[in-house]
Amino acid sequence: MFSPEAAPPVFSLERVSFSYPGCDSGVRDLDLIIQEQERVVLLGANGSGKSTLLKILDGLIFPQSGVVRAFGQELDEKSLNHAEFNTAFRQRVGFVFQNSETQLFSSNVWEEIAFGPLHLGLPEDQTRQRVTEVLEMFGLQAIKDRPPFRLSGGEKKRVALASVVATNPSVMLLDEPTAALDPRTQRWLIDMLVQFGRCGKTLVTATHDLDIIEEIADRVLVFGEDHRLLAAGKPTDILSDKDLLLSVNLIDPRFHKHTHDGDHRHYHIHD
Repeated sequence: MFSPEAAPPVFSLERVSFSYPGCDSGVRDLDLIIQEQERVVLLGANGSGKSTLLKILDGLIFPQSGVVRAFGQELDEKSLNHAEFNTAFRQRVGFVFQNSETQLFSSNVWEEIAFGPLHLGLPEDQTRQRVTEVLEMFGLQAIKDRPPFRLSGGEKKRVALASVVATNPSVMLLDEPTAALDPRTQRWLIDMLVQFGRCGKTLVTATHDLDIIEEIADRVLVFGEDHRLLAAGKPTDILSDKDLLLSVNLIDPRFHKHTHDGDHRHYHIHD
């Protein structure tokens, strides 16, 4: 149902607003275009609307006003109830949740990774081959028979990401992917996201971790605590705008930054 010849944006949003019942949160009056192969970071404090936007892009929730289009076609309940559209959309868009336990439900790691390809109609022999490749890619061969609830936090994150990669989506939505990870696993994950970008995948990552942005983003969208898009620009421009970062509650007045180890920039807050 999607027409690659027309090359529409991956996502386009016009005047999109969403709020949760009885809660002053969500997104407000959002206009946004995300192009194919872009690496976009959604930056903002907790509760600014980053996760809400990712759910809208994944068709998990629908705005109360405005229009969302995916690959040039309207993304709403009606379109996702159409089997052909739903399958095509789910083949192209994968979502990695912030809490990996929300995403993992199968009896073991092998079945978890195989679920997506099988659900999308990939033949069993091709699914077995793909699962084997993904297990090797993510270093999960030794735990392939282990139930997800017995895994460490870092292992759960690897399995959650592997289960999405197994469907080979062209677009990946990631909600706070480095949250609660140890430094080694966080480094592995950042390197993996960099590699996905080099392979031409469209990446949309929600985070408030300033340290990782320059490595994983071409463009940064900054959301304020009023749930509106306040700024957009290159990572270096956004990260050098101290007043902007202060205004969205990502740093405090004691903040400073320094650079070492080549091009790696590290951000600190004085105690």
